[in-house]
Amino acid sequence: MGNLVADTVRDVFPLLPLRGLLVYPAMVLHFDVGREKSIKALEKAMVGEHLILLTSQEDGQIDDPVPDDLYRVGTIARVKQMMKLPNGTIRVLVEGLERARIEEYVRTDEWFEARVTRYPDQEVKKTPELQAMMRSLLQQFEQYVKLSKKVDQETYAAVIDIEQPGRLADAIAAHLPLKIKDKQDILEAMDVVARLEKVLQVLSDEREVLELEKKIHQRVRKQMERTQKEYYLREQMKAIQKELGEREGRTGEVEELRATMRKKALPEPVVERLEKELDRLERIPASSAEGTVARTYIDWLLALPWLESASSKVDLKKAERILEREHYGLTKVKERILEFLAVQKLVERQTGPIICLAGPPGVGKTSLARSIARSLNRPFVRVALGGVRDEAEIRGHRRTYIGALPGRIIQGIKQAGKRNPVFLLDEIDKMASDFRGDPASAMLEVLDPEQNHAFSDHYIEIPFDLSDVLFITTANNLYQIPGPLRDRMEVIELSGYTELEKLEIARRHLLAKQRERHGLSGDKLRVADDVLLELIRGYTREAGVRQLDRLIAAVCRKAARVVADGDKRRVTVTSALLSEFLGPAPYRHGEMEESDQVGVVTGLAWTPVGGDTLTIEVSVVPGKGKVVITGQLGDVMRESAQTALSYVRSRAQSLGIPVDFAEKVDIHVHVPEGAIPKDGPSAGITMATAIASALSRRPVNRRVAMTGEITLRGRVLPIGGLKEKSLAAHRAGIQTILFPEGNQKDLRDIPESVKSAVKFQPVKHMDEVLSVALLPKSDDADDTFGALFHGLADVSDSTFGEEGAHQ
Repeated sequence: MGNLVADTVRDVFPLLPLRGLLVYPAMVLHFDVGREKSIKALEKAMVGEHLILLTSQEDGQIDDPVPDDLYRVGTIARVKQMMKLPNGTIRVLVEGLERARIEEYVRTDEWFEARVTRYPDQEVKKTPELQAMMRSLLQQFEQYVKLSKKVDQETYAAVIDIEQPGRLADAIAAHLPLKIKDKQDILEAMDVVARLEKVLQVLSDEREVLELEKKIHQRVRKQMERTQKEYYLREQMKAIQKELGEREGRTGEVEELRATMRKKALPEPVVERLEKELDRLERIPASSAEGTVARTYIDWLLALPWLESASSKVDLKKAERILEREHYGLTKVKERILEFLAVQKLVERQTGPIICLAGPPGVGKTSLARSIARSLNRPFVRVALGGVRDEAEIRGHRRTYIGALPGRIIQGIKQAGKRNPVFLLDEIDKMASDFRGDPASAMLEVLDPEQNHAFSDHYIEIPFDLSDVLFITTANNLYQIPGPLRDRMEVIELSGYTELEKLEIARRHLLAKQRERHGLSGDKLRVADDVLLELIRGYTREAGVRQLDRLIAAVCRKAARVVADGDKRRVTVTSALLSEFLGPAPYRHGEMEESDQVGVVTGLAWTPVGGDTLTIEVSVVPGKGKVVITGQLGDVMRESAQTALSYVRSRAQSLGIPVDFAEKVDIHVHVPEGAIPKDGPSAGITMATAIASALSRRPVNRRVAMTGEITLRGRVLPIGGLKEKSLAAHRAGIQTILFPEGNQKDLRDIPESVKSAVKFQPVKHMDEVLSVALLPKSDDADDTFGALFHGLADVSDSTFGEEGAHQ
């Protein structure tokens, strides 16, 4: 080397950048050159002594490097051979000579040229320490060659013959699969001892990696051998089964199920159960019916979304827009739902009781639940519980016979395909219990957030986590729901719609939906608001809009026939055409009896399908004090009638009734529509008013309706369902409602449109009711009733109410 340095008189060399390559001194390497600058640098080198500086790029992806992209230390090499290839590139064979450090760049335009400081390897004294390092390096390299298949024995034989320590380190480093940065670190080690230490450390690390790779390879090989063995045995089993005449499909069927199981993310308990069931299925003869049971069970385990969840994010603005767009009115209900969703957003998990939407049919309970699911971007599942009597419908059947299935809860989860759907339990008040069990009690585990994280279905037998499911229930009559089940739910009541709300719903939703269904889109059907209002008032008397929807559909069918026949291109529905399409209106909105009647009073009743008006009639005939009550009344209403009669007897004198009337007449109390069972603690004041009217021959104001229970002393007790009853009175055209004073707190729930049209008058005593409801006796009133009391002293004509409400 010393002679070489002495022969090279200049320190400025053309520079060729290398991408992904590095040349050590004494290393011979060929590579292709294609960049224009690199080719010119080669041509410049060939003009002189064939010497060129080879420097690696820090980033091999750069096509046109600048000086900052190149390492400062490179190798001076001699170009030994050049050959031009057909594609225009040049293949070069070079031999590394010595290390050099770039001091400055002389030229960077057409090619690189740099002034360098040269670092030839100097002769070093072989101390015992140096010899020990060389020997250790050769031993490590020998082990590396044995472990690696990338270095052959000839290369190893050439390396062990090298006597110079620095050259030995360079030769070994050149054969190691190192990154350019690691090779550059070794190239920049000018000190021979430091270079040996670096190569020794790198070689030790590479050898450890190779040993780990070998262990992994052996383990994988054993696994492959076991898999191949299993495959061979299974193929043999198939051949044996084929020879025996058994179906070949059972083994293939099990393999398909195993493949499905491996693809699906499943909890560990489910995987263990599936493995056992698959092994069992494989052993069951193909002709056995037990195989069908096992296969069905495996299919259910694979079909359930054990770990799959819908990406649900609560967006209150979006939820509010959806609720406002799809539901008119129901302001308080929508506010409560948005509050519930706000809590969901903050805690990111279902907390608190289950929502129960309670109200009459047709007010939008199911569609509200569907809107909640849409706002949460979750799947929606509806399960109708009406008529469910068997506990197995909820918890599932035990796997003891063909045809067993999971309960409706697990079936709904499978239908959703995700473990966190919005799950609507529709008509939860319609569940019944008999000798097969109590499904309402089974529902306790489903709806209790403290228990449903490990819901146990008798068929599945593996606990399923229902804690992420958003359960919503609906009911018509809360009183039919068992107390413990009702305690787990927060009730949101939907009472019904006013006429204006029904009009808006019909205009915004129902009419547009039915137009589209009947092919009357565009301008083919016109229905004015006054006609819709006439349809609502004259043809419906319901809390919801279900019957209204059916009637609008009937109008659309009639109009569709007219358009389809070609008679008209457009149908405009008028009042006359509405009567032609639907017939005469069955209800007379706002029209009272022609005159005020004696013994006929309008009461208000609550039913599971909304409020309703209730007419109570009382007739007095000659007799001996017998009381007849007809109309399929329950025990509560019969007791109310007896209480009302006792009160009237106590107030006979002030009402202008002979005090001993009970000995001369029979009283018949009748509630029309006798085929319909009726009961409830809210008709007491209505019956008392009807009895007082019939006995005193004073007519009842036909524009007054009333609700309330009565005590023996005439006190009016609070009742429930005032909102539903007031909506029914409004639909019937009532102008004044008498209600218990204790129900004044319920007035805030009544719509403003109803309060502006109907006068609400609170009463706390029966005397107040009679003073408002009973009108003065007319002069031409029928006096046949007085003949019943012949022989009795004349009754005082004192006006009613002189005694007041002191009793």
